[in-house]
Amino acid sequence: MFRPRYKPITILPASHVECASLVSLAKARSKLGSARPGQRIFKLSVAAGILLFAICVSAQGTPKITKVDPASGKVNDTLTISGEALGKGSVAAIFLSDDKSDYKATMVSQSADTIVMKVPQVKPGGYNVSIQVGGGILIEPVRFTVEQ
Repeated sequence: MFRPRYKPITILPASHVECASLVSLAKARSKLGSARPGQRIFKLSVAAGILLFAICVSAQGTPKITKVDPASGKVNDTLTISGEALGKGSVAAIFLSDDKSDYKATMVSQSADTIVMKVPQVKPGGYNVSIQVGGGILIEPVRFTVEQ
């Protein structure tokens, strides 16, 4: 009888990963164990392909800020944020964020790769530029310094 030199890999749906127990792992292995070695490889290849496709599709539409120009300015100055997927369908609002609060800025214009905003009324200091996507706020690693 042919015995593979490897142990079969168990792939569980994402909903099962958090609460996977020895019992559910044993059940999954028994289902894979009933298949021939060639079928196991095929099933694993299909599952890996679907996972890779899902990751690629979800990453394409994620808004991302890459640059702020200028890097510093005063309250009510205009600055340009550059990035990817920044259009009206993706980004609902823009903020300057510190460790405690998010300060909403006024958008002057918005396109797929740029947002022009006015610096909100905040204290001088360093802030992250944040964007509202859906119901959440993404704090980007791009900094802006508010001067006096």
